[in-house]
Amino acid sequence: MSYTKSVIESVKKRYSNQPEFCQTVEEVLSSLEKCVDSHPEYEKNALLERIVEPERTFTFKVVWQSDDGRYHVNTGYRCQFNGAIGPYKGGLRFQKNVNLSIIKFLGFEQIFKNSLTGLPMGGAKGGSDFDPEGKSDAEIMRFCQSFMDALYRYIGPDTDIPAGDMGVGSREIGYLFGEYRRLKGNFENGAFTGKDYSYGGSLIRPEATGYGAVYYLQNVLKDCGDDIKGKRIACSGFGNVTWGVCKKAAQLGAKVVTLSSVNGYVYDKDGVATDEKLQFILDLRKKGSVDIEKYAEKFGAEYHPGEKPWSDKNIDIVMPSAVQNDVNLESAKKIAANKIKYYIEVANMPTTNDALAYLRNTDGIIVAPSKAVNAGGVATSGIEMSQNSERLSWTAEEVDKHLHGIMNNIYNNSKDAAERYGLGYDLVAGANIAGFERVADAMIRQGIF
Repeated sequence: MSYTKSVIESVKKRYSNQPEFCQTVEEVLSSLEKCVDSHPEYEKNALLERIVEPERTFTFKVVWQSDDGRYHVNTGYRCQFNGAIGPYKGGLRFQKNVNLSIIKFLGFEQIFKNSLTGLPMGGAKGGSDFDPEGKSDAEIMRFCQSFMDALYRYIGPDTDIPAGDMGVGSREIGYLFGEYRRLKGNFENGAFTGKDYSYGGSLIRPEATGYGAVYYLQNVLKDCGDDIKGKRIACSGFGNVTWGVCKKAAQLGAKVVTLSSVNGYVYDKDGVATDEKLQFILDLRKKGSVDIEKYAEKFGAEYHPGEKPWSDKNIDIVMPSAVQNDVNLESAKKIAANKIKYYIEVANMPTTNDALAYLRNTDGIIVAPSKAVNAGGVATSGIEMSQNSERLSWTAEEVDKHLHGIMNNIYNNSKDAAERYGLGYDLVAGANIAGFERVADAMIRQGIF
């Protein structure tokens, strides 16, 4: 058994109760095998065994009071996975399904994603099984304050910089930062990213992940002699990421034609491409609604209850952009049957391992991995950190220009890494290798610990 496979089996055996984490480790390390085999110093330094173990993971109690006077207890998490190339960096997720396995898989992915940006950021992730849906602003504020009371000792501009994720937007970041500022007694606005522009946030941060995904897609299309104009894109969800994809695709002459929720999906043949439609999905989210059927009723779109958009034949590009494991093997077979050429992951781990393997092994389908495609969000967080340290506020055009350049570099570095190890045009393996090599070299140079 090879060194890489032995580490994968060890992780699967040791953490069999953490399926999402094991799935991610297997996907990443499997694609690194040729790279690792070419570097005996990696095995000599037990590098894989070290990189799959977080440098620090902790849980904490979060007690908060609801408006009716009752007290509630949730669990908070922070996984500071790897800090070899910079301070820990990664979002906080507030969602009822959050557990240690999910936080670890997200933190592990974040190592490679942050490395791909070329910016000095380590990998981390955190969150809580708190569900903000249906809560009042006051309840969310009290929860965030209690959460930060436990976390503030372990974060800071040169230690660990949290950001937003699912369930954590600018409102939650504001409450978290406000409590951090109260406890620390100073204005370390570089301790968080995803902040409101009024106190140090960056322009276009909410759209950045979606924008970056479209810039990455443009690179893929260009290398295939294709163009984004006129393309029909299938997205899932209708959060900030999908919203950003809709906006940038429309600017470039393409259109997102599907949105989804847990209840089903809509198909809009005219695309989610007007200011009215884009504002409607923002307003829908602000109301806490998950019923995407309202979009169909408002704009005369088709509604498909209980279904996912991946089986729709009226699309050219698939960009899953909502949640993990959204595309299973059955969905992957439908995508292949519909002759979809471009499968561009946007959400974190949106494809099950068997579905991803099926798509990668199907002739005529180009697969791009989420850790590269969705790195625009953390790249813009890095840009926000730069603005904070320099006490500057860049224009939206300046931020967008930097973001575009970073996404181009991520694509080119991923493509080059795959070719360097004789893997051809394998963007999945290339992204893992390009992200891994930078971290691996830094870990070896810093010694064993």
